[in-house]
Amino acid sequence: MGQAASTSHWREDYYITELYEWFRMFINKCPSGLITLHEFQRHFCNVTVGKESAEYAEQIFRALDKNEDGLVDFREYVMAINMLVEGSAVERLRWSFKLFDKDGDGAIIREEMLGIMQAVFKMNEAAGLTEPNPLTAEECTDKIFFRLDKDNNAVITVDEFIEGALDDDWIRKMLECDPCTARVERTLKRDSTVGLHD
Repeated sequence: MGQAASTSHWREDYYITELYEWFRMFINKCPSGLITLHEFQRHFCNVTVGKESAEYAEQIFRALDKNEDGLVDFREYVMAINMLVEGSAVERLRWSFKLFDKDGDGAIIREEMLGIMQAVFKMNEAAGLTEPNPLTAEECTDKIFFRLDKDNNAVITVDEFIEGALDDDWIRKMLECDPCTARVERTLKRDSTVGLHD
């Protein structure tokens, strides 16, 4: 029981440290406390990836902008980071669904998923964040669609997305937004002049 208490205390300290770091980065890049899509893309985009990174950044921005006013304030930013770090698997997957649902119609078609997968693959490769995947973005998209589209209607609903990901560790890993990626990127790019996490 003592170990559980000390582990819990360590997690809390670590979380507070991380939250402070996220706050510092946000205020450093956005002293007004608000960030526009253009600013978010400028700070988030990896110039070695280009257009795909800008589109992915736009999807993340849209998911962050809870009240859809075209601005992300610090509260929206921290709530999303908090949910990605501390939230349940269902909460994280529900948030990830919004990234893939580009037009916001409550369903993901193959082209929407493929666009995000291609951007993620290129960004991770350019940043050296992951081991090379033996599958291409197209192959991953096809595999995920085959497993998640239970009624074979060429769209994935939020329920299919969440249930399928919870039942399959590989799919969950591919679909769930991982905040550790951002932490790794910050560490790797601390001296960089490009990126939100420098």
